[in-house]
Amino acid sequence: MSFELSLFSISYAGLWGQAQLGVVDFVAKAAELGYPAVMLAGKRPHLAPLDTDEALLESVREAMSRHRVRCSAVAGYTDFAPQRAAEVPFLEMQFDYVTSLCRIASALDTQIVRVFTAYEDASLAPTPAWNHVVACLRECAVRAWDFGVTLAVQNHHDVALHSDALLDLIGEIDRANVKLGFDAWSPALRGEELFETARRMAPYTAITTNADYVRIPRYRYRPELVNYERLEPDIVRAVPFGDGFIDYAAFFAGLSEGGFDGPAHYEMCSPIRGGGSLENLDRYARDYVEWMRQNAVAPKS
Repeated sequence: MSFELSLFSISYAGLWGQAQLGVVDFVAKAAELGYPAVMLAGKRPHLAPLDTDEALLESVREAMSRHRVRCSAVAGYTDFAPQRAAEVPFLEMQFDYVTSLCRIASALDTQIVRVFTAYEDASLAPTPAWNHVVACLRECAVRAWDFGVTLAVQNHHDVALHSDALLDLIGEIDRANVKLGFDAWSPALRGEELFETARRMAPYTAITTNADYVRIPRYRYRPELVNYERLEPDIVRAVPFGDGFIDYAAFFAGLSEGGFDGPAHYEMCSPIRGGGSLENLDRYARDYVEWMRQNAVAPKS
């Protein structure tokens, strides 16, 4: 098995209590930790289109060249749900945002921009929401094509979350430059079998983003019963890679058998056990590299 190890800059963006690094310092950090590639967040404090001028792009390019790190993807943050305030051009704003990220990706010599589908709105029936997402991603695909960019639709938001639904969505969009950003943690939390699911999704997958978690059960005391009531869902907490419940050995084996050999990003995008100090973030990031190298997943040079 062969994957390109990549560190996601959101891990050092200062969110969820973590320490913060600027994008240039993050590139240096990724190289120090043994990563040949990075995925850069397309929002503050890293590559927000509002802030990303030619001077910043040149600084990022120079840092990547100096540290021998490439940009494997730019990560967008979209929600293509229909908006209630019809007079506000939310969708046009997002189309412009995705176009800007494609321009940034092209300037950094990467061909992948990660996007999301939409969160569900209880006031809207599932079929119109689905059709809306399809139309939005088709328009984004046209704009991405002009930059030679492929959109990687991550299995994160509610619409088309299940792997079967995600394959249907990609088939309905039917654009050569719309692929998947297929991750293990979502199907694992929802009970999908990881090896076979990853094998099926691999031919359509451009990137994968990885983190490991433990489930923490929740209960509420019922004094009238002198007992506890089980609450759902569990709390999920990020832990060092390999310490959680996700069967990543099966996941990567399935991806490999299905033909995927692209970027495997590591992310810390929630509070992590041990706190958000720079030292703890570095330890987690190193653990991922070590786990991948020790579990028959030979990273690309």
